[in-house]
Amino acid sequence: MAESLECKDCGKSFASPEALQMHSQAKHSKPSNEKASAKAKSKAFGRIAKYAVAVVVIVLIAYALLSLSSNEKVLPPTDLEGHVEESPKSHVLKEPMDILVQKHMLEHADGSGLPGVVINYNCIEFSCETGLVGKLEAFASKYSHVYVAPFAKMSVKIALTRHGKIETMDSFDEAKIEAFIRAG
Repeated sequence: MAESLECKDCGKSFASPEALQMHSQAKHSKPSNEKASAKAKSKAFGRIAKYAVAVVVIVLIAYALLSLSSNEKVLPPTDLEGHVEESPKSHVLKEPMDILVQKHMLEHADGSGLPGVVINYNCIEFSCETGLVGKLEAFASKYSHVYVAPFAKMSVKIALTRHGKIETMDSFDEAKIEAFIRAG
C-alpha cells in the first residue's frame, strides 16, 4: 500500500510527493521577490500618480487665479488715501509719476491751491498717434493745475483723473479733455 503524504501547513493528505509539492506551491508558497517587487512598484506608482494629479490641480487653480486677476483694469488713482506731501519735478513728466505723489496732486496742485488734474497715457501697450503726447503736454502748459505723465501697464490709452473722478479715452478728444479739466 502506498504511503500517504501530509501537508505540514493544512494537514491534507496526498498520494505522491509530486502532488504534495504542487499543492504546497499553489496554496502555501510565499510570494517571490519578483512578485513583492512588482507590488511595491505598483504602490509607488500609485502614490506618484496621486501627487502628480495634485500638482496639476494646484497649477490649474493658480493659473485660473492669475488669469482672473490679470483681467482687472489697471487705472490711475482717484483717491487721496496714503498720499505723500511731495510734488513732482515738473508738470510734464517723461517717466511715470509715483502713485502716492499723484494722489497728492489730486488734493492740490503743487502742494497748495486748486485740486490737480493728472493726464496719464500708455503708449507702450497702445498705439499712440504721432503727436499725441505733445497734444496732452500742451494742457499742462495751458493750466497750472494739470500734470501729464506716462503710466505703464495702464489698461487704457489715456486716463484723466481728479479727486473722485476718472475719464478714460481710446483716442485724443480735445473737447472732452477741456471739459474734464474745467469741470473741477
